[in-house]
Amino acid sequence: MCNKKTFPLGGLHLNKQKISALSPIQDAGIPPLVYIPVKQHIGTPAQIIVAPGDKVKIGTLLAKANGALSANIHASVAGEVKKIEEIQGEKGYFEQVITIQTSADEYEAEIDTSPDINSNIPQDVEEIRQKITAAGLVGMGGAGFPTPIKTTIPENKSVQYLIINGIECEPYLTADGALMLEKPEQIVIGAKLLNKVLGIQNAIIAIDENKPQAIAKITQVTKRYVGVNVAVCKSKYPQGGEKQLITAITGREVPAGKLPIDAGCVVQNVATTYAVYEAVMKNKPLYERIVTVSGDPSLTTAGNYLTRIGTPAEYLLDKAHTNKSQIGKLLFGGPMMGVSAVSLQAPITKKTGGLVVIDTASSLRQDETCCIRCGKCAEVCPMGLMPFAIASNLRRNNTAPLKALHVADCIECGACSYICPAKVPLVDYCKLGKYEVNKQK
Repeated sequence: MCNKKTFPLGGLHLNKQKISALSPIQDAGIPPLVYIPVKQHIGTPAQIIVAPGDKVKIGTLLAKANGALSANIHASVAGEVKKIEEIQGEKGYFEQVITIQTSADEYEAEIDTSPDINSNIPQDVEEIRQKITAAGLVGMGGAGFPTPIKTTIPENKSVQYLIINGIECEPYLTADGALMLEKPEQIVIGAKLLNKVLGIQNAIIAIDENKPQAIAKITQVTKRYVGVNVAVCKSKYPQGGEKQLITAITGREVPAGKLPIDAGCVVQNVATTYAVYEAVMKNKPLYERIVTVSGDPSLTTAGNYLTRIGTPAEYLLDKAHTNKSQIGKLLFGGPMMGVSAVSLQAPITKKTGGLVVIDTASSLRQDETCCIRCGKCAEVCPMGLMPFAIASNLRRNNTAPLKALHVADCIECGACSYICPAKVPLVDYCKLGKYEVNKQK
């Protein structure tokens, strides 16, 4: 464990604020209404196959994947479909949402709800892949990339490394850490299943050094499973970034504009890996996940909650005894890359790892002053970019140099905005720059 991995370029050492790191997972219960978006992933919204008045069970298919870059959507509660409408989601966009009124707690017959661990891995690779697809699995670290695509390797590509991302480098968030503490064997079996479908025997579970209990538990389990090992990584933000993690674990770099597969790697979040286990070994669709509620200790009680997809944020905040009247800002995700909720009724989705509560004073954006050309933003950028130059050109409506400044490589980690003494919203300029480059294409 002395040989801790990290990426070489830039990065920050943040106050992690892992208040709920050792909080056990609590069942959030079942809200009276859930609001289930049909687009909880990168790509095309799923196609709705239910109508108002339909009765559904937990695990009932509500919307079918609409093409390869899409994912099935399932009911997270049993009850009646009340309406299908467009509402504002966690990013403020209007999305089609299926509202279900809860009644009984009834599951689809094929779902195994027993706590027994099943380690009898199927030998049929196509069976594994089909169950992953049917369960509607997507990347649960925030990106929401449909998992089936990552388990299908193009003919001209090959995989040498499967990296399971257990870093969870955002401040406050502890859902993945809690999952590793309580479900270590299921995660390792999930890694074995992914090994099987990728045709390799080289899964590496990457864990931040600030999770010593999880490191010990996962390491102990891997001794019983060939082809799965643990790598301990230094606490540095954004260590959990896909490209940064690949470099830290393998020494390889993902070429500009390319995907991890171009570096011979597949990266899956630890929660996604657990969902793979549940989909294949328990016939369980992705209808619930672990969510951290944390933030200002004077406003909320930090904890980790097993939460049904579609649960309104307000319901979960109440479970954490949150003083909602004093909330200045509610973030879906962490303070570095999370997005501000437009409403307390915004639903938990497959991508929601946490709700972070910020008080009124802390939520106020500090006044921006003039850039002093200190270069700190370039020093901390893990992609080696020059955010100050990107912002300067955009302020002058000069978009021509953006491609040469490699703005498309920005991973939107927010390190530049965090470190800027002038409080320039550099990550916002980088996002705008990426938009302008795409528009030029």
